[in-house]
Amino acid sequence: MITEGIAYGGDYNPEQWPEEVWAEDVRLMREAGVNMVSVNIFAWALLEPREGEYDFSRLDRILALLHEHGIAADLATPTAAPPAWFFREHPEALPVDKDGRRLSYGSRQTFCPSSPAYREAALRIARVLGERYADHPAVVMWHIHNEYGCHNAECFCDVSAASFRRWLREKYGDLDALNDAWGTTFWSQWYYDWDEIIPPRATGAVPNPTHQLDWRRFCSDELLALCKAEREVLRETAPSVPATTNFMVMYNFDALDYWRWAPELDVVSNDHYLRSTDPESQIDIALSGDLVRSLAGGPWLLMEHSTGAVNWQPVNRAKTAGELRRNALAHVARGADGIAYFQWRAAKAGAEQWHSAMLPHAGTNSQIWRDVVALGADLKALAEVRGSTSPASVAVVWDWNARWALELPSQPSESVRYLEMVRAWYEPLWRAGTAVDFVRPDADLSSYRLVLAPALYLVDDADAANLATFASGGGTLAVGFHSGAVDPNCHVRLGGYPGAFREPLGLRTDELFPLLPGESLGLSDGGTASLWSERVHLEGAEAVTSYTSGPLTGIPAVTRHPYGDGVAWYLATHPDPATLAALLDRICREADVEPVRETPEGVEAVLRSGRDADYLFLINHSGRDAEVQVASRATELLSGRTVDGGRVTVPPGDVAVVREAR
Repeated sequence: MITEGIAYGGDYNPEQWPEEVWAEDVRLMREAGVNMVSVNIFAWALLEPREGEYDFSRLDRILALLHEHGIAADLATPTAAPPAWFFREHPEALPVDKDGRRLSYGSRQTFCPSSPAYREAALRIARVLGERYADHPAVVMWHIHNEYGCHNAECFCDVSAASFRRWLREKYGDLDALNDAWGTTFWSQWYYDWDEIIPPRATGAVPNPTHQLDWRRFCSDELLALCKAEREVLRETAPSVPATTNFMVMYNFDALDYWRWAPELDVVSNDHYLRSTDPESQIDIALSGDLVRSLAGGPWLLMEHSTGAVNWQPVNRAKTAGELRRNALAHVARGADGIAYFQWRAAKAGAEQWHSAMLPHAGTNSQIWRDVVALGADLKALAEVRGSTSPASVAVVWDWNARWALELPSQPSESVRYLEMVRAWYEPLWRAGTAVDFVRPDADLSSYRLVLAPALYLVDDADAANLATFASGGGTLAVGFHSGAVDPNCHVRLGGYPGAFREPLGLRTDELFPLLPGESLGLSDGGTASLWSERVHLEGAEAVTSYTSGPLTGIPAVTRHPYGDGVAWYLATHPDPATLAALLDRICREADVEPVRETPEGVEAVLRSGRDADYLFLINHSGRDAEVQVASRATELLSGRTVDGGRVTVPPGDVAVVREAR
């Protein structure tokens, strides 16, 4: 157990402030209800001023102060920001970009992930920290590194090239196998010696797609190897302390295959920030939360988000009234057992001085501070929710390999983007209050009634068979266009599209007709289609919707195929939002999928299930009161009031959490 109840806090960087400020920090933390903070994330230069020379006096005092005031420490290894002396001694450890430029130090994550010198230095300080603080009463969790790959997911230097070749040799065994997998007979790319293989650096034309895909896989694995190495050092020195590292499951990051990362951690945690241009960022919060909960296989920790504006977007907006509370409780609704921010006290200097914090520049006489204190009280009231699960009967297939492959150059349409396709399918489910898990293509699907694969462009034979078996065994499968098109080597599956899914879908496509930006086609159900179309030939499936305009007039656009004891749907185009929502509603109803709760429009309903009760989160994103039917024996936890008459009213912009006893 990391904390009692819901963990609450943020990144705490007391080294940025005079020591006399620390007493005020812990006093205000107690006032806000903070019970855990992350410390030491960017303190390497202060802990190790010269190689092998350590000064832990400051960190000793910080941890003692936190423990004295009942605040737990998520103690970080500071390896995301090596000190300047390290790069003066090891300039070869600096990363090189795709154009061959060696970057400089002066920010964070300015190292090559394959650098032996960096690895040695990182493991050395991790070991010293583990040995010193293994039994410290304040330390409840290790925070390994920080946001792996945020700024250095790729390095194209010669050291990285050699490491890439070792990774390839382990994967393929010999050059014949690699040449076959990469299709190197195309454009005379055949390799006769391992040393001829380099990273996909800048070149005159389109690089080999399989080369690029294996490079993405390697880069994810190379950073994972660093994380695992630090984790093993900490397990040796402090075996009783769990370890995490903060993922970035959010709209602008796709560098790491977190399905491979999650099993290596004791606790899964995530950082999530909103896109300022997203008018409905609550959907992104929900999608991210569901995906992180699925990675964790249960509850997880939100390690970073913002109380207000960030500092790294073109325009950094403050949050509106009630948004801080709605955002935080939406993460709890989706399985977060901890809510933390970057950072505790807003910085007055440095690259993130305009990033919001729990204690803002304005101090305690501010709306942010009042909201932070109120949220602490909310989370204390929700203590019993901790550890509860989130049942779902719908699964959405998510695969980083498919995402990377789909967005490589020279696709039929560069307008097809993985996350946009998944979100387009996810959004109607979110609006309907349908609980969703995300799954790997090879997951056990037996507990689901409906599986959606919106953008599974790349899939291997076994995973395709797994989805087909789910359908033939009585499940409902829905597949999006351009799925199943290539194998794990990015080789096109011959014989017609959608390749791996032709049999369960009962159809074959012989030619693709992607649409131009702004172009649309009419559909027989009265809707429109954009982005994509294809010439479908039915081979057992039935046409549900057909095109009514354009070169494919009369050709099926949406199909349904009884397959074994189940059914498989295919969307050969991208319907407009209302049409897609109606179609997914029909698919859900046929699959006997029901929403968590019937709610008025604009009210998000999410359920967490505990041992003795269910916890219904109701988040009102609308501008009017919303009344929702709940169980007769229910309590609204945030107010502590008993719900009368089996109905609860949620004011506009507000949140209710209803405990329904079984």
